[in-house]
Amino acid sequence: MSARQGGKLRAGLIGLGAMGRNHARVLSGLDGVELVGIVDPAGDQSGLLRAPVLPDLGELLALGIDYAVVACPTALHEQVGLELAAHGVPALIEKPIAQSVEAATRLVEAFESRGLVAGVGHIERYNPALQNLRIRLEAGELGEVYQVVTRRQGPFPHRIADVGVVMDLATHDIDLTSWVTGQEYVSVSARTVSRSGRLHEDMVAVVGQLSDGTMVNHLVNWLSPLKERSTVITGDRGCFVADTLTADLTFYANGAIGTEWEALRAFRGVAEGDMVRYAIPKREPLLVEHERFRDAVEGKESDIVTLRQGLRTVQVAAGLLASATDGTVVAVAPGHHEETAAAR
Repeated sequence: MSARQGGKLRAGLIGLGAMGRNHARVLSGLDGVELVGIVDPAGDQSGLLRAPVLPDLGELLALGIDYAVVACPTALHEQVGLELAAHGVPALIEKPIAQSVEAATRLVEAFESRGLVAGVGHIERYNPALQNLRIRLEAGELGEVYQVVTRRQGPFPHRIADVGVVMDLATHDIDLTSWVTGQEYVSVSARTVSRSGRLHEDMVAVVGQLSDGTMVNHLVNWLSPLKERSTVITGDRGCFVADTLTADLTFYANGAIGTEWEALRAFRGVAEGDMVRYAIPKREPLLVEHERFRDAVEGKESDIVTLRQGLRTVQVAAGLLASATDGTVVAVAPGHHEETAAAR
């Protein structure tokens, strides 16, 4: 239970891998928060951490914490999350929320039944380019949306051992697509391959459809020396291109210039128009994610990724794996629609 005495929120961290170290860095400097303990059986390999590194979750809970960040391997999310919920501790759980729909459902029920604040670390929602893009889509700047295409590729991260590219990387694209457009997936089709000699898939190609008819394509792999993080949304007024590696957002407008060239005069498609690259503030997405979750724990209205939204993403990802296995188009059952801002 909490040992807070009207001062800073007392936070704990579970897991000190590559992502866990980033969480430790942000938590160590987060306004209104004190990182009081970290759980990792391997200890502090860097020797740079100010908070004590503990061997098990029980010792962290004994310190008294107001909330925890779960950054251990995905296979351990359910076990750790259920123990935190049982002790009444709010939690920010790294994505994916769990490695199966069943485990994710148990986590949702554990935290919701106790009325605890809980979120999922789908960090792309806090990328400045995608935040700005969502605002522009909501304002109708693109008109009707026709297609969302994402490409997420790069070298294999050796830290990942318990899930394949669908649950690890593609869940980013599933969540951001649904969030940016405000639409749910209704069907998916996928093909996967494994070329690196690992148990899990390391490349996936996805075709999907959203509830408003928008076409979706995702290309995700761990097999490319080119690191790419691209989201392209095409509509009846042009297309937006978001590069989430650089947090750049560019708009390519449909042209409205007439032509006297007879061969082109009968063309009824679009033409190239103006290109605008937006100047947007570029705050670190992980810091923004932590600020939002801190505010939610304090009872303020805050836009976090709820566990139920995280469950929905895992359901869609499971649909991709089922499609790849069976060679079929998989219908995704309707989820419980909710506004992200309603999570407090």
